[in-house]
Amino acid sequence: MILEFLQKLANYHAPLRPPGAVPEDEFLDRCIRCRKCEEVCPYDSIVMAHGDRGLKVGTPFIYARREPCYLCMKCTEVCPTGALQLIKKEEKEKVRMGVAKIDQTTCLAYNGIICRACYERCPIYREAITLENEIYPVVHPEHCVGCGICENVCPNEPASIIVYSSHA
Repeated sequence: MILEFLQKLANYHAPLRPPGAVPEDEFLDRCIRCRKCEEVCPYDSIVMAHGDRGLKVGTPFIYARREPCYLCMKCTEVCPTGALQLIKKEEKEKVRMGVAKIDQTTCLAYNGIICRACYERCPIYREAITLENEIYPVVHPEHCVGCGICENVCPNEPASIIVYSSHA
């Protein structure tokens, strides 16, 4: 009964995993909670899950709104168990942390206010986010790496663009 509760609690909102993360069940088996990925992250993007994540406690995740992943790939180099698979910085387009989705009902551009923040800051420039009619941002899921930079720079509160984790 307690285990079921903890499992539900852990799955309440899937955390955004660092780049190179294997599928969630395998990740939880492989990750030894050594914190090496957190320690090597130069941007302090990676934080460790607390007790509110149930069985995921002590595993790395990223709050994109607070500090996104800047795709330096240093975390993938230090993981001793393969929970984070090695990805070279030059191969950042291969990362699949999640996919961004735009809420058109709150997005400034879709409501008559010029805003290009997510489009201009996306590291997969002109591929993951494009502008329809040079005004409206459109996410292309096949190119989105899920780094969260778009969510971080969105001027709305709460953000009108949110990255949903690939590791549910």
